[in-house]
Amino acid sequence: MLIHIIDDDQIFASVLKRYLKGHEVRTFSNAIDAINALEKKIPDLIFLDILLDGPDGFTYLDEIASYSDTNSIPTVLISSLYHELPKLKDYNVIAYLDKTKFTPDDVKEIIDGRR
Repeated sequence: MLIHIIDDDQIFASVLKRYLKGHEVRTFSNAIDAINALEKKIPDLIFLDILLDGPDGFTYLDEIASYSDTNSIPTVLISSLYHELPKLKDYNVIAYLDKTKFTPDDVKEIIDGRR
């Protein structure tokens, strides 16, 4: 499974990447690089921070939602800001991880649900 992590906090991204051991993981510190990477290979799952340097996570979600080959990529929001999932279903957001209190088990549960 190819997983993209899009987060400008490199420490957080590296911790999350360790939790995803056994999967192919690519990390991006901004939305523009992550969007450009979609031209090479489309991920099976995206972990997306909302507050990014440059275009934010919602801009990224708008962009991938506008193309038929990327609009159905399951996405997990990772943020310290709360967002209601019902409002985000149109963006294929399947889960929300609170950066301040998520655990490895939370990540495992999301991954196990994708298999």
